[in-house]
Amino acid sequence: MGTRTVAATTQPVALAHLRPADEPAVAAPPGLKGVVVAETALGDVRGTEGFYHYRQYAAPDLARTRTFEDVWQLLLDGELPATADERAAFAAEVAPLRALPPAVLDALPGIARGGSTPVAGLRTALSLLAGVEGFAPSLDVDRARLRADALRLIAATPTVIAALHRLRQGAEPVPPRPDLGHAADYLHMLTGVEADPRHVRALEQYLILGIDHGFNASTFVARAVTSTGADLGAVVVAALGSLSGPLHGGSPSRALDTLDAIGAPEHAGAWVRAAVADGRRIMGFGHAVYRTADPRSELLREVVEEIGGERGRLAVQVEGEVERALAALKPDRALRTNIEWYAAVTMEACGLPRDLFTPTFAACRIVGWCAHALEQHADNRIIRPSSRYVGPPPPQPVPAL
Repeated sequence: MGTRTVAATTQPVALAHLRPADEPAVAAPPGLKGVVVAETALGDVRGTEGFYHYRQYAAPDLARTRTFEDVWQLLLDGELPATADERAAFAAEVAPLRALPPAVLDALPGIARGGSTPVAGLRTALSLLAGVEGFAPSLDVDRARLRADALRLIAATPTVIAALHRLRQGAEPVPPRPDLGHAADYLHMLTGVEADPRHVRALEQYLILGIDHGFNASTFVARAVTSTGADLGAVVVAALGSLSGPLHGGSPSRALDTLDAIGAPEHAGAWVRAAVADGRRIMGFGHAVYRTADPRSELLREVVEEIGGERGRLAVQVEGEVERALAALKPDRALRTNIEWYAAVTMEACGLPRDLFTPTFAACRIVGWCAHALEQHADNRIIRPSSRYVGPPPPQPVPAL
Protein backbone atom coordinates (compact mmCIF):
# COMPACT_ATOMS: atom_id res chain seq x y z
CA MET A 1 0.00 0.00 0.00
CA GLY A 2 1.23 3.53 -0.72
CA THR A 3 0.18 7.10 -0.39
CA ARG A 4 -3.33 7.95 -1.50
CA THR A 5 -5.29 11.14 -1.89
CA VAL A 6 -5.37 13.36 1.18
CA ALA A 7 -8.69 13.11 2.99
CA ALA A 8 -10.17 15.42 5.60
CA THR A 9 -13.52 15.92 7.26
CA THR A 10 -13.27 19.72 7.24
CA GLN A 11 -14.98 22.14 4.84
CA PRO A 12 -13.42 24.00 1.86
CA VAL A 13 -11.67 27.19 2.93
CA ALA A 14 -13.02 30.65 2.25
CA LEU A 15 -10.03 31.52 0.06
CA ALA A 16 -10.73 28.74 -2.42
CA HIS A 17 -10.77 31.28 -5.27
CA LEU A 18 -7.01 31.69 -4.77
CA ARG A 19 -6.39 28.05 -5.74
CA PRO A 20 -6.05 26.77 -9.29
CA ALA A 21 -9.37 25.44 -10.55
CA ASP A 22 -8.07 21.87 -10.66
CA GLU A 23 -6.82 22.00 -7.05
CA PRO A 24 -9.82 22.50 -4.77
CA ALA A 25 -8.65 23.75 -1.40
CA VAL A 26 -9.38 21.67 1.67
CA ALA A 27 -9.04 23.11 5.13
CA ALA A 28 -6.69 21.11 7.35
CA PRO A 29 -6.44 21.50 11.12
CA PRO A 30 -3.18 22.69 12.69
CA GLY A 31 -0.53 20.00 12.58
CA LEU A 32 -2.70 18.00 10.12
CA LYS A 33 -4.38 16.45 13.15
CA GLY A 34 -6.98 13.92 12.05
CA VAL A 35 -6.09 14.23 8.35
CA VAL A 36 -5.53 10.89 6.61
CA VAL A 37 -2.61 11.13 4.19
CA ALA A 38 -1.90 7.48 3.42
CA GLU A 39 -3.01 3.89 3.76
CA THR A 40 -0.67 1.52 5.57
CA ALA A 41 -0.52 -2.14 6.54
CA LEU A 42 2.32 -1.53 9.02
CA GLY A 43 0.31 -0.57 12.09
CA ASP A 44 -1.85 2.04 13.78
CA VAL A 45 -2.39 3.94 17.02
CA ARG A 46 -5.86 4.00 18.60
CA GLY A 47 -5.57 6.82 21.07
CA THR A 48 -8.93 6.59 22.81
CA GLU A 49 -8.33 2.90 23.54
CA GLY A 50 -4.70 3.23 24.57
CA PHE A 51 -3.69 0.64 21.97
CA TYR A 52 -1.19 0.41 19.13
CA HIS A 53 -0.02 -2.42 16.95
CA TYR A 54 2.57 -3.56 14.42
CA ARG A 55 0.74 -5.24 11.58
CA GLN A 56 -1.77 -7.58 13.30
CA TYR A 57 -0.01 -7.82 16.67
CA ALA A 58 -0.28 -5.57 19.72
CA ALA A 59 3.12 -3.93 20.03
CA PRO A 60 3.43 -4.49 23.82
CA ASP A 61 2.69 -8.18 23.29
CA LEU A 62 5.59 -8.34 20.84
CA ALA A 63 7.84 -6.52 23.31
CA ARG A 64 6.98 -9.03 26.02
CA THR A 65 7.54 -12.15 23.94
CA ARG A 66 9.82 -11.48 20.97
CA THR A 67 13.31 -10.28 20.12
CA PHE A 68 14.12 -7.00 18.40
CA GLU A 69 15.23 -8.88 15.29
CA ASP A 70 11.88 -10.75 15.19
CA VAL A 71 9.93 -7.50 15.13
CA TRP A 72 12.36 -5.93 12.67
CA GLN A 73 11.64 -8.85 10.32
CA LEU A 74 7.90 -8.46 10.87
CA LEU A 75 7.94 -4.79 9.88
CA LEU A 76 10.12 -5.19 6.81
CA ASP A 77 9.05 -8.59 5.50
CA GLY A 78 5.50 -8.90 6.82
CA GLU A 79 5.86 -12.04 8.92
CA LEU A 80 7.37 -13.04 12.23
CA PRO A 81 9.85 -15.91 12.12
CA ALA A 82 7.84 -19.06 12.75
CA THR A 83 10.69 -21.35 13.77
CA ALA A 84 14.06 -21.13 15.47
CA ASP A 85 15.71 -21.74 12.11
CA GLU A 86 13.89 -18.78 10.54
CA ARG A 87 14.91 -16.58 13.46
CA ALA A 88 18.52 -17.69 13.11
CA ALA A 89 18.48 -17.09 9.37
CA PHE A 90 17.41 -13.46 9.73
CA ALA A 91 19.93 -12.86 12.52
CA ALA A 92 22.65 -14.35 10.33
CA GLU A 93 21.60 -12.04 7.49
CA VAL A 94 21.74 -8.81 9.49
CA ALA A 95 24.53 -9.35 12.05
CA PRO A 96 27.42 -8.96 9.55
CA LEU A 97 25.91 -5.68 8.36
CA ARG A 98 26.81 -3.98 11.66
CA ALA A 99 30.45 -3.60 10.61
CA LEU A 100 31.29 -0.22 9.05
CA PRO A 101 33.31 0.22 5.85
CA PRO A 102 36.83 1.68 6.20
CA ALA A 103 35.86 5.03 4.67
CA VAL A 104 33.23 5.59 7.36
CA LEU A 105 35.46 4.32 10.19
CA ASP A 106 38.21 6.69 9.07
CA ALA A 107 35.82 9.64 9.13
CA LEU A 108 34.36 9.00 12.59
CA PRO A 109 37.23 10.55 14.63
CA GLY A 110 36.85 13.81 12.73
CA ILE A 111 33.08 13.78 13.23
CA ALA A 112 33.55 13.13 16.95
CA ARG A 113 36.18 15.90 17.28
CA GLY A 114 33.96 18.34 15.46
CA GLY A 115 31.87 18.95 18.55
CA SER A 116 28.60 17.90 16.95
CA THR A 117 25.84 16.48 19.11
CA PRO A 118 25.43 12.69 19.03
CA VAL A 119 22.35 13.06 16.82
CA ALA A 120 24.14 15.36 14.39
CA GLY A 121 27.11 13.01 14.30
CA LEU A 122 24.84 10.06 13.56
CA ARG A 123 23.14 12.03 10.81
CA THR A 124 26.49 12.86 9.20
CA ALA A 125 27.81 9.32 9.44
CA LEU A 126 24.69 7.70 8.00
CA SER A 127 24.71 10.14 5.11
CA LEU A 128 28.35 9.22 4.48
CA LEU A 129 27.58 5.50 4.70
CA ALA A 130 24.85 5.82 2.08
CA GLY A 131 27.20 7.73 -0.19
CA VAL A 132 30.15 5.38 0.25
CA GLU A 133 27.99 2.35 -0.49
CA GLY A 134 26.34 3.93 -3.51
CA PHE A 135 22.72 4.00 -2.42
CA ALA A 136 20.71 4.74 -5.55
CA PRO A 137 17.49 6.75 -5.82
CA SER A 138 14.55 4.59 -4.81
CA LEU A 139 12.92 5.53 -8.13
CA ASP A 140 15.63 3.53 -9.89
CA VAL A 141 15.80 0.37 -7.77
CA ASP A 142 13.57 -2.61 -7.03
CA ARG A 143 12.27 -3.68 -3.65
CA ALA A 144 15.09 -6.17 -3.10
CA ARG A 145 17.73 -3.46 -3.42
CA LEU A 146 15.78 -1.06 -1.23
CA ARG A 147 15.36 -3.77 1.40
CA ALA A 148 19.10 -4.45 1.33
CA ASP A 149 19.79 -0.74 1.87
CA ALA A 150 17.33 -0.74 4.76
CA LEU A 151 19.01 -3.72 6.46
CA ARG A 152 22.38 -2.03 6.10
CA LEU A 153 21.28 1.26 7.64
CA ILE A 154 19.38 -0.36 10.51
CA ALA A 155 22.21 -2.75 11.37
CA ALA A 156 24.92 -0.07 11.19
CA THR A 157 23.16 2.60 13.24
CA PRO A 158 24.04 1.24 16.73
CA THR A 159 27.65 0.75 15.59
CA VAL A 160 27.89 4.40 14.55
CA ILE A 161 26.29 5.65 17.78
CA ALA A 162 28.59 3.57 19.98
CA ALA A 163 31.75 4.38 18.01
CA LEU A 164 31.14 8.14 18.10
CA HIS A 165 30.34 7.98 21.80
CA ARG A 166 33.59 6.17 22.61
CA LEU A 167 35.65 8.49 20.44
CA ARG A 168 34.22 11.48 22.30
CA GLN A 169 35.32 9.82 25.54
CA GLY A 170 38.84 9.37 24.20
CA ALA A 171 38.45 5.60 23.76
CA GLU A 172 38.73 3.44 20.68
CA PRO A 173 35.54 2.07 19.08
CA VAL A 174 34.62 -1.50 19.95
CA PRO A 175 33.93 -3.60 16.84
CA PRO A 176 30.56 -5.34 16.64
CA ARG A 177 30.21 -8.97 17.60
CA PRO A 178 27.97 -10.97 15.26
CA ASP A 179 27.41 -13.59 17.96
CA LEU A 180 25.47 -11.09 20.10
CA GLY A 181 21.91 -9.96 19.53
CA HIS A 182 21.18 -6.44 18.31
CA ALA A 183 20.49 -4.91 21.73
CA ALA A 184 23.25 -6.85 23.50
CA ASP A 185 25.82 -5.82 20.91
CA TYR A 186 24.82 -2.16 21.20
CA LEU A 187 25.49 -2.15 24.94
CA HIS A 188 28.68 -4.14 24.36
CA MET A 189 29.97 -1.64 21.80
CA LEU A 190 29.28 1.25 24.19
CA THR A 191 31.24 -0.20 27.10
CA GLY A 192 33.50 -2.93 25.76
CA VAL A 193 32.00 -5.54 28.09
CA GLU A 194 28.97 -7.78 27.83
CA ALA A 195 25.99 -6.22 29.58
CA ASP A 196 23.84 -7.64 32.35
CA PRO A 197 21.18 -9.81 30.63
CA ARG A 198 18.47 -7.93 32.54
CA HIS A 199 19.69 -4.66 31.02
CA VAL A 200 19.88 -6.22 27.57
CA ARG A 201 16.29 -7.38 27.80
CA ALA A 202 15.08 -4.08 29.25
CA LEU A 203 16.72 -2.11 26.44
CA GLU A 204 15.44 -4.59 23.86
CA GLN A 205 11.87 -4.12 25.09
CA TYR A 206 12.23 -0.35 24.86
CA LEU A 207 13.64 -0.66 21.34
CA ILE A 208 10.73 -2.86 20.25
CA LEU A 209 8.19 -0.42 21.69
CA GLY A 210 9.79 2.45 19.75
CA ILE A 211 9.99 0.88 16.30
CA ASP A 212 6.86 2.55 14.91
CA HIS A 213 4.00 4.67 16.15
CA GLY A 214 1.60 5.76 13.45
CA PHE A 215 2.23 8.82 11.32
CA ASN A 216 4.39 10.69 13.78
CA ALA A 217 6.41 13.62 12.45
CA SER A 218 9.56 11.71 11.49
CA THR A 219 7.62 8.88 9.84
CA PHE A 220 5.64 11.38 7.79
CA VAL A 221 8.94 12.98 6.73
CA ALA A 222 10.28 9.56 5.74
CA ARG A 223 7.22 8.90 3.56
CA ALA A 224 7.40 12.35 1.98
CA VAL A 225 11.08 12.06 1.08
CA THR A 226 10.60 8.54 -0.25
CA SER A 227 7.78 9.83 -2.44
CA THR A 228 10.30 12.01 -4.30
CA GLY A 229 12.26 8.94 -5.37
CA ALA A 230 15.25 9.84 -3.17
CA ASP A 231 17.70 7.22 -1.93
CA LEU A 232 17.11 5.58 1.43
CA GLY A 233 20.03 7.37 3.03
CA ALA A 234 18.36 10.69 2.29
CA VAL A 235 15.10 9.35 3.70
CA VAL A 236 16.67 8.30 6.99
CA VAL A 237 18.74 11.46 7.38
CA ALA A 238 15.66 13.63 6.83
CA ALA A 239 13.62 11.59 9.30
CA LEU A 240 16.45 11.78 11.83
CA GLY A 241 16.40 15.56 11.52
CA SER A 242 12.73 15.52 12.48
CA LEU A 243 13.33 13.10 15.35
CA SER A 244 16.01 15.35 16.82
CA GLY A 245 13.50 18.00 17.86
CA PRO A 246 12.71 18.32 21.58
CA LEU A 247 9.01 17.79 20.91
CA HIS A 248 9.70 14.42 19.27
CA GLY A 249 12.76 12.24 19.84
CA GLY A 250 14.46 14.79 22.05
CA SER A 251 11.88 14.27 24.78
CA PRO A 252 13.35 11.45 26.94
CA SER A 253 16.33 13.43 28.27
CA ARG A 254 14.03 16.33 29.10
CA ALA A 255 11.68 13.98 30.91
CA LEU A 256 14.61 12.98 33.12
CA ASP A 257 15.29 16.68 33.67
CA THR A 258 11.70 16.95 34.95
CA LEU A 259 12.29 14.11 37.40
CA ASP A 260 15.50 15.78 38.59
CA ALA A 261 13.79 19.15 38.99
CA ILE A 262 10.96 17.69 41.09
CA GLY A 263 13.37 15.67 43.20
CA ALA A 264 10.88 14.10 45.61
CA PRO A 265 7.21 13.04 45.43
CA GLU A 266 6.12 15.66 47.98
CA HIS A 267 7.46 18.44 45.73
CA ALA A 268 5.57 17.33 42.64
CA GLY A 269 2.32 19.21 43.20
CA ALA A 270 3.97 22.59 43.78
CA TRP A 271 6.36 22.05 40.87
CA VAL A 272 3.51 21.21 38.50
CA ARG A 273 1.43 24.20 39.61
CA ALA A 274 4.38 26.52 39.02
CA ALA A 275 5.08 24.98 35.61
CA VAL A 276 1.46 25.30 34.51
CA ALA A 277 1.30 28.90 35.77
CA ASP A 278 4.44 29.73 33.76
CA GLY A 279 3.12 27.99 30.64
CA ARG A 280 5.97 25.45 30.62
CA ARG A 281 5.65 22.01 29.07
CA ILE A 282 5.87 19.10 31.49
CA MET A 283 8.01 16.69 29.55
CA GLY A 284 7.02 13.05 29.98
CA PHE A 285 3.30 13.77 30.33
CA GLY A 286 0.58 14.15 27.72
CA HIS A 287 0.47 12.83 24.16
CA ALA A 288 -0.81 14.05 20.82
CA VAL A 289 -2.87 10.89 20.25
CA TYR A 290 -3.48 9.00 23.50
CA ARG A 291 -6.43 10.05 25.62
CA THR A 292 -5.81 7.31 28.15
CA ALA A 293 -2.76 5.51 29.50
CA ASP A 294 0.10 5.12 27.01
CA PRO A 295 0.58 1.33 26.65
CA ARG A 296 4.31 1.86 26.08
CA SER A 297 4.58 3.65 29.41
CA GLU A 298 2.69 0.90 31.20
CA LEU A 299 5.10 -1.80 30.01
CA LEU A 300 8.21 0.27 30.70
CA ARG A 301 6.92 1.02 34.21
CA GLU A 302 7.15 -2.73 34.84
CA VAL A 303 10.69 -2.71 33.45
CA VAL A 304 11.69 0.21 35.66
CA GLU A 305 10.20 -1.44 38.73
CA GLU A 306 12.46 -4.43 38.05
CA ILE A 307 15.77 -2.74 37.19
CA GLY A 308 15.39 0.92 38.15
CA GLY A 309 16.27 0.72 41.85
CA GLU A 310 15.70 3.88 43.92
CA ARG A 311 15.51 5.98 40.76
CA GLY A 312 12.78 3.77 39.40
CA ARG A 313 10.78 3.90 42.62
CA LEU A 314 11.07 7.69 42.62
CA ALA A 315 9.82 7.85 39.03
CA VAL A 316 6.76 5.75 39.88
CA GLN A 317 5.91 7.86 42.94
CA VAL A 318 6.40 11.16 41.11
CA GLU A 319 4.32 9.92 38.18
CA GLY A 320 1.29 9.48 40.42
CA GLU A 321 1.70 12.89 42.07
CA VAL A 322 2.14 14.70 38.76
CA GLU A 323 -0.88 13.00 37.20
CA ARG A 324 -3.04 13.93 40.18
CA ALA A 325 -1.87 17.54 40.04
CA LEU A 326 -2.51 17.78 36.31
CA ALA A 327 -5.97 16.23 36.68
CA ALA A 328 -6.86 18.95 39.19
CA LEU A 329 -5.39 21.79 37.15
CA LYS A 330 -6.54 20.63 33.71
CA PRO A 331 -9.61 18.43 34.26
CA ASP A 332 -10.63 18.74 30.60
CA ARG A 333 -7.39 17.16 29.33
CA ALA A 334 -6.02 13.63 29.66
CA LEU A 335 -2.41 14.31 30.62
CA ARG A 336 -1.09 10.87 31.48
CA THR A 337 2.47 9.60 31.45
CA ASN A 338 3.87 9.04 27.97
CA ILE A 339 6.69 6.73 26.85
CA GLU A 340 9.44 9.30 27.46
CA TRP A 341 9.00 9.24 31.25
CA TYR A 342 9.94 5.61 31.71
CA ALA A 343 12.06 5.36 28.57
CA ALA A 344 14.45 7.83 30.16
CA VAL A 345 14.68 5.89 33.42
CA THR A 346 15.04 2.60 31.53
CA MET A 347 17.93 3.86 29.42
CA GLU A 348 19.61 5.44 32.42
CA ALA A 349 19.32 2.15 34.35
CA CYS A 350 20.93 0.35 31.41
CA GLY A 351 23.92 2.69 31.61
CA LEU A 352 23.19 5.05 28.73
CA PRO A 353 24.11 8.72 29.23
CA ARG A 354 21.43 11.30 28.48
CA ASP A 355 22.96 12.51 25.26
CA LEU A 356 22.48 9.02 23.80
CA PHE A 357 18.76 8.85 24.56
CA THR A 358 17.67 10.38 21.25
CA PRO A 359 20.19 8.46 19.12
CA THR A 360 19.04 5.25 20.82
CA PHE A 361 15.45 6.14 19.98
CA ALA A 362 16.60 6.59 16.39
CA ALA A 363 18.23 3.15 16.48
CA CYS A 364 14.80 1.56 16.80
CA ARG A 365 12.58 4.05 14.93
CA ILE A 366 14.78 3.61 11.86
CA VAL A 367 13.09 0.22 11.40
CA GLY A 368 9.74 1.98 11.11
CA TRP A 369 11.11 4.63 8.75
CA CYS A 370 12.57 1.99 6.45
CA ALA A 371 9.40 -0.12 6.54
CA HIS A 372 7.35 2.93 5.57
CA ALA A 373 9.83 3.74 2.81
CA LEU A 374 9.41 0.24 1.41
CA GLU A 375 5.64 0.55 1.58
CA GLN A 376 5.64 3.98 -0.06
CA HIS A 377 8.00 2.73 -2.77
CA ALA A 378 5.65 -0.15 -3.61
CA ASP A 379 2.84 2.16 -4.76
CA ASN A 380 4.24 5.64 -4.96
CA ARG A 381 2.76 9.03 -5.66
CA ILE A 382 4.68 12.14 -4.76
CA ILE A 383 3.37 13.83 -1.62
CA ARG A 384 2.62 17.41 -2.62
CA PRO A 385 0.14 19.16 -0.30
CA SER A 386 -1.06 22.71 -0.86
CA SER A 387 -0.75 25.80 1.27
CA ARG A 388 -3.11 28.71 1.86
CA TYR A 389 -1.65 32.08 0.87
CA VAL A 390 -2.49 34.81 3.42
CA GLY A 391 -0.16 37.62 2.32
CA PRO A 392 -0.97 40.85 0.42
CA PRO A 393 -3.23 40.24 -2.61
CA PRO A 394 -1.24 39.75 -5.84
CA PRO A 395 -0.39 40.93 -8.37
CA GLN A 396 0.79 44.35 -7.29
CA PRO A 397 3.07 46.66 -9.27
CA VAL A 398 6.75 46.28 -8.44
CA PRO A 399 7.87 49.59 -6.91
CA ALA A 400 10.60 51.52 -8.67
CA LEU A 401 13.93 51.86 -6.86
